[in-house]
Amino acid sequence: MRRWLTALFVLLLAGCTMLPPRIAPPASSAIADTGDTPLGRIAAASLAEAPGGNSGFMLLPSGEMAFDARLALAEAATRSIDAQYYHIHDDTAGAAFLAALRDAAVRGVRVRLLVDDYHAGDLYPLLRGLAAFPNTEVRLFNPLPERYGTPIRRLLLSLHDFTRVNRRMHNKLFVADNQFAVYGGRNIADEYFTRHGEANFIDLDVLSAGAVVRELSASFDRYWNSEQVWVLEQRLHALERAAKPAERRADFDVQLKGIAGPPPVVPPRDYLGQSTVRVQIAQGRVRLLAGSARVHDDPPDKVLQPVDPNKASPAMRAKLDVIAAAREEVVIVNPYFLPGPVGLRMMGEAQKRGTRVLIVTNSLGSTDEPLVYRAYSRYRADMLRLGVQVYEFGPDLVRRSKTFGVFGKSTPRLHAKVAGVDRRRMVVGSVNLDLRSATLNTELGVTIDCAALTQQALGLLRADAFGSMYRLQLGEDGALEWHLRGEDGKTLVRRDEPHASLGLDFSLWLQSLLVSEEDL
Repeated sequence: MRRWLTALFVLLLAGCTMLPPRIAPPASSAIADTGDTPLGRIAAASLAEAPGGNSGFMLLPSGEMAFDARLALAEAATRSIDAQYYHIHDDTAGAAFLAALRDAAVRGVRVRLLVDDYHAGDLYPLLRGLAAFPNTEVRLFNPLPERYGTPIRRLLLSLHDFTRVNRRMHNKLFVADNQFAVYGGRNIADEYFTRHGEANFIDLDVLSAGAVVRELSASFDRYWNSEQVWVLEQRLHALERAAKPAERRADFDVQLKGIAGPPPVVPPRDYLGQSTVRVQIAQGRVRLLAGSARVHDDPPDKVLQPVDPNKASPAMRAKLDVIAAAREEVVIVNPYFLPGPVGLRMMGEAQKRGTRVLIVTNSLGSTDEPLVYRAYSRYRADMLRLGVQVYEFGPDLVRRSKTFGVFGKSTPRLHAKVAGVDRRRMVVGSVNLDLRSATLNTELGVTIDCAALTQQALGLLRADAFGSMYRLQLGEDGALEWHLRGEDGKTLVRRDEPHASLGLDFSLWLQSLLVSEEDL
């Protein structure tokens, strides 16, 4: 009874928490003239060694190396850093990342940090300290009325404004000196960089130089200067704003020391045999593959537009258009895959054209969103009947194969969002193939035309030979089967869903009564 009364009291309080009027911050834009910086010279030298396109690309499949790449770029920057993330966690990765931004600002680098507000409640104490350093500005996207606390608590206190606060900025972008950019699926938290003890994500970023970086900087500027963004200072309490900058900076340093971990161990080479970005920067060349790219970002005011489940926003539309243009093969790697009737129709049309369609996603045991998995499971039999090949990552299989990293006792979870088309083009970014990405969240995607890069990314799957995954098939009686390779190399067949239980099934069924597929 006490729990129910507490919940009711929280709900009643929700109507009392309101956002104050927004004060428009001054506009700013990416620094254009950075060709004479150290990173500018390295970018020019790297592109000169990769002729054949206006941009250059390098895959970052290893979590450890992807994180170190961000830190190395922050340390090498001399003019500007622009960082835009859905989630920065107050853990060892978050502490190291924020420390790198602080150190850059102290050196005189202009730092602009844009964070979605949903996960920022526990991060406010660190953000207010970082914002007190000269050359640094922190802004928040689509803030919730309640400032502090866990996302669930803040959401409960915002139910009167649920339609707005349920729509978030899902973009992930890091730009150094307007010369190099890192983008893909990774947020800033331990589990994205193989630093977590319980679960870690299999993900993919791309490092780029050239024309695409200027497009990405323009995307950042659109968000930074949008009406959906608030300056952090306006979200602080009066006493916090009144604190002297020196006190806030000192408090920031103390907090970082409290959560900082030991320096990460970065392997000298990743699964592709690439040396670290840090080493390559020191050598004055980054090994890039030449090609061209187009940036597709949703407008920031997407979070205020009416929801139309039949209309995809620009980032999703661009990804679907690339997939629909496939003539030989399309490989879709996505952690949260909800094709819906539109996706099923597209897959059916592709099969009729003779296009091979292959889906790689999470199993129930590897997903961090079991409710999304339950919704996806309703489409599996239909996809298989269409002739689509469906694979699901198995956590035990991933740990055994070690193709995608060494996970120890932690649970490996797929988080990469990649589509490869005709072994030539690929789409990388934050876009999941579900209705939340299509209609609710803002997203960022980059379509890359580079056969070498696409084949390199798909080569990770070929190198694994699907040893980390279950292959789903329909048995002769139409029942679903999970095929896997045993330790002796022989194929095993399961007809019961791996990692399922009656208790979990019942719990997910109850939750599905409260949450529609459109909100997953």
